[in-house]
Amino acid sequence: MKKISKGQVAVWILSLLPIILAAAVYRRLPAEIPMQWDFGGEVGYEPKWHLWLVACLGPALAALFYFLPRFDPKTRNYNKFFGSYLGFQVIMMLFLLVMNGICVVEGLRPGTVDVAMVVCLVISLMMVYLGNVMPKFRMNWFCGIKTPWTLSSETVWTRTHRVAGRLFFAAGVLGLIGAFVPNNVVRLALLLVPILAASLVSTVLSYLWYQAEQRAS
Repeated sequence: MKKISKGQVAVWILSLLPIILAAAVYRRLPAEIPMQWDFGGEVGYEPKWHLWLVACLGPALAALFYFLPRFDPKTRNYNKFFGSYLGFQVIMMLFLLVMNGICVVEGLRPGTVDVAMVVCLVISLMMVYLGNVMPKFRMNWFCGIKTPWTLSSETVWTRTHRVAGRLFFAAGVLGLIGAFVPNNVVRLALLLVPILAASLVSTVLSYLWYQAEQRAS
């Protein structure tokens, strides 16, 4: 954790790309650009300087991710899954870059992007990746399924994250399928319902496993 890795440098570079993109096109953007979309097709416009606020989220999150392990009582555990932790940061930076890109493209050429489909695709891919790496997470206070029961037992933490990994992977796959359905309500349902179900099931299982562990001890 003390040495700055190439992966960490990559995260920082990716976090700056939205700012570079905003700077490159800012003068060409109209006074107001689309920055909000709902699943009913309504578009919300905001002053173009708001793009800077969204663009600066990348560096802010990159700094947060970098310093969080240093405040975690389980800081040494990050060394055991640091590659996955960096990978998640890369995915987050790419997500923010895509979101900024949508605002820029739609500001310059309205109607170019199927926003609902792209957002569903990107979030679903994040869930697929998260499902793959979640079983590698070790006990910590900031990353993973953090319930009173997973944080109280290493065994419960491990079992919960193994199951949660499969559930979130499945949720991501369902979201990817739903992204291609030409109905925004169905897209939203296939994106959010599986994610919420995966979170709820993981939480309940962590409680049940902890209770069983306490009864056995």
